[in-house]
Amino acid sequence: MKHLTYLIVLACMPFISCAGCQKDQVAAAPSEIAPAQVDAVDMAKDKAEVDDAPIAQDNAIKLHAKDDRTKKERRFRIEDEQNTVDIFDNAGPGTVFVTQNQIVRDRYTMRATEVPAGSGSGFIWDTDGHIVTNYHVIDGSSHLTVTLYNQKTYPAKLVGGEPKKDIAVLKIDAPADELTPIPRPDDTYELAVGQKAIAIGNPFGLDHTITTGIISAMGRDQLGYGGVTIRDMIQTDASINPGNSGGPLLDSSGQLIGMNTMIFSKSGASAGIGFAVPFSTIKRVVPQIIRTGKAQQIGLGISILPDAIARRNGIQGVIVRQVANNSPAARAGLRGVEQNYRGTYIGDVIVGIDDKKVTNYDTLYNALDTHQPGDTIQVKIRREGKIISLPVELYVLPD
Repeated sequence: MKHLTYLIVLACMPFISCAGCQKDQVAAAPSEIAPAQVDAVDMAKDKAEVDDAPIAQDNAIKLHAKDDRTKKERRFRIEDEQNTVDIFDNAGPGTVFVTQNQIVRDRYTMRATEVPAGSGSGFIWDTDGHIVTNYHVIDGSSHLTVTLYNQKTYPAKLVGGEPKKDIAVLKIDAPADELTPIPRPDDTYELAVGQKAIAIGNPFGLDHTITTGIISAMGRDQLGYGGVTIRDMIQTDASINPGNSGGPLLDSSGQLIGMNTMIFSKSGASAGIGFAVPFSTIKRVVPQIIRTGKAQQIGLGISILPDAIARRNGIQGVIVRQVANNSPAARAGLRGVEQNYRGTYIGDVIVGIDDKKVTNYDTLYNALDTHQPGDTIQVKIRREGKIISLPVELYVLPD
C-alpha cells in the first residue's frame, strides 16, 4: 500500500509543478530547473521583450488587424455601398459643425446675455483654417465656433461673405494636421443629371450625418437669402434637413459639387427636393472673400430706384436714378432721374443686357453677374419711348 501511494504522488508532481509551483521552484533552486520550467522561463522572457517593444509596432499590428477586418467587411458590401463608405471616411473629416451665439438684452434689467442662436454645417476649404458655410447660418451672430470631426471646438471669426450668393467664409486657428480640405474638381468637370449625390452635414444638431441621392436637375433658379435669385442651383433628392445648410454636396468620387443651402418643403423637413449652390459659383466667390473680405461686385456705375416704384408706375425695367461721375455709364451717356421746378422726370430705363431681358433688379444683377470686369456689354434702354442700345464697359464697383 505504501508503494502504491508513493507512485501516485510521483505521478502527480509534474502537474502540480507546472500549474502552481513553477515560480517558487525556479526562485529557490535556479541550478536545478526542470525542462518544462526552462520552457516557461523562455516564454516569460519573450513576453517581457514584446512588452518592451516600441508602441509603433503595436500600432502597426492593430492597423494590420484593422485592414484585415476592413477587407472582410468589404466582401459583404455591394459596390455602391462601399463607395458611400469610402466617401464618408475621406470627406467626413472635412465637414464641420458651425454654432452661433447672439447677444440678448433683458428689456427690464438691460443685462446682456450671450445665448445659442442656431447651428449649421460647413466644410474645410484649405489648411490655413478657412471654413465655407452659408451666409444665413452665421448672419447676426456675435460669436461663432467651429467643431471639427475630432470633436475639437475652435472659436471662429468671420472673414466675409456674399449674402446674394448665400456664401460666407470663416477662419479658425487650428493646426494644419487637423484640417482636411474637401477635394475640389478642376475647371473641365461637368455634372450630369442622374449622377450620384452625397450630402454630409449636421441635421437637427446630429453631427456628421450622411445621406445619398442623385442630381435631380440642374440650372434651377431660386430666390436666395440675399433677396435675389441664385442661378444654376443643383437640385437633389439627397435628404437635406435644418442644420444641413452649409454642408458639402459631393459626387461619387468625393469631390465638392455644391453647398447644401435650402429645401422645398411644407413641413420644414426634407421632402426630397433640396437645392445646393453650385461649385462653379463657390470657386469664383470664395477666393475673392478670402482675399478682400467680400465678393467682387461689377457694375455700370449707376444707382437705381426701388422696384416697387417702377411697379407702381407701370414700368417694366430698372429705372436709373443717378449716374456716377467718371463711371462707364457716364462715359456711355446714360441718364438718370431729372428734377426741376416742374417736377421729376424719368431718364433711362434699363430693359435689357445683351440678349437678356431686364425687368427688375434681380434680372439686372444676374445678367451682370455672368461677366468680368473689362467686358463690354450692350445696355438696352428705353428713353423717351424709344429703345436704344449703348455699349458700356463693366468695372469693379468702388466701396
